[in-house]
Amino acid sequence: MKIIIGGDHAGFGLKEEIKKYLTGKGLEVVDAGNTVYDEKDDYPDFAIPVARRIAAGEAAKGILICGSGVGAVIAANKVAGARACLCHDIYSAKQGVRHDDMNILCLGGRIIGGALAEELVDGFINEEYSFEERHQRRLDKVLALEQK
Repeated sequence: MKIIIGGDHAGFGLKEEIKKYLTGKGLEVVDAGNTVYDEKDDYPDFAIPVARRIAAGEAAKGILICGSGVGAVIAANKVAGARACLCHDIYSAKQGVRHDDMNILCLGGRIIGGALAEELVDGFINEEYSFEERHQRRLDKVLALEQK
């Protein structure tokens, strides 16, 4: 599986941990930046490119990390085809994929630690969309908004 990951200064440390964790599991990880710590960088500079690449089908899933995770969610969801969600519990990380076809996991680098982040990432990457009629009906309504 190929995963595109990105994060700003506030998410940089956790991004590096998650990147190492995923590559250690044999997954292909594309680092969309920032690739160096820069205290003056801004989350949209990483969230938007990751969201665009996921929406374009370059990878099935993406991970974004900023200070709280909120900014990354807001920015990424401006891109049609991106379904980014902030998850700090395993239920949401798994159900977001299974029920809502979430394709970008957002995390708060100042909120959670590495051990929890690894659990959330595992839940996110190992879950699949259910394609149940009720979930597809709801997703279709959301996707229709992108066409307006």
